[in-house]
Amino acid sequence: MGDSFGPVSGGADDNGYVVGDDSGMDASMSRKEPIRVLVVDDHALFRRGLEIVLAHEEDIQVVGEAGDGAEAVDKAADLLPDIVLMDVRMPRRGGIEACTSIKEVAPSAKIIMLTISDEEADLYDAIKAGATGYLLKEISTDEVATAIRAVADGQSQISPSMASKLLTEFKSMIQRTDERRLVPAPRLTDRELEVLKLVATGMNNRDIAKELFISENTVKNHVRNILEKLQLHSRMEAVVYAMREKILEIR
Repeated sequence: MGDSFGPVSGGADDNGYVVGDDSGMDASMSRKEPIRVLVVDDHALFRRGLEIVLAHEEDIQVVGEAGDGAEAVDKAADLLPDIVLMDVRMPRRGGIEACTSIKEVAPSAKIIMLTISDEEADLYDAIKAGATGYLLKEISTDEVATAIRAVADGQSQISPSMASKLLTEFKSMIQRTDERRLVPAPRLTDRELEVLKLVATGMNNRDIAKELFISENTVKNHVRNILEKLQLHSRMEAVVYAMREKILEIR
C-alpha cells in the first residue's frame, strides 16, 4: 500500500496535501456507508491499479470507471458517486471540461483531479470548474485513499507544489490590486455590475445569459469589457479586485 503511481520528487508529510478545515475527523469516524468513488482515466491499466489499491480500503468503494470526460458525465449521472477521481487530459472530453457537467448531473459529487499536469493554468481552471482537489500522480497509493476521505469529509486537497503556485498567484493578484489602489476605480455600468455579481457566484456565461435574459455572446462582451476597464486578465482577478475595491459585496 506504500507504492506510488510515479516518481516521487521530494516527499510531503501526511498533512502536506490538506488545504482546508480539519473538521472532518469526527465525520470520518462516524461514517457508516462507504465512500462511493468513480475512477476516470484514459489508461485502463491505471484505472485497474486504482481499483486494486482502493479495494483494500473498507470505507471506500469503487462503483464505476470511465475512460474520458464524456463517459464520466454519463456514469456520474447514473451512479451519483460521492467522489470522482479524474484525470485532466483525456481524449474526446478532458477532465476540466467535464467538471462543470458532472456538478450539474451529480451536484453532491466532489471532484479530485489526479494528473501528471503541473501546469498552473490547469490548476486554476480545475478549481474554477468546481474541483475540490488537485493531486499529482507522483503521490503514493496511501495518499490517494487519504485524499478521498479528506475531500469526502469537506476538506480540499492540493499537492504541495501546486498549492505553492496557487498561493503565489493570489499574492501576485493582491500586489497588482494594491498598485492600482491610488487610481480611482473605473465605473462599471449597471449591467456590467450585474454580470460581475453573477460571475462572483461561480456561474458560467450560459447560466448568466439565462439569468439576465440576454444572449451568451452579450455576456461574453460584458465580461470582456469588465476585464478591460479593470485592466485585469481573468474572471477570478475581476472578482477579487471588485471585492477589495468595494465595487461588489458578496454575502
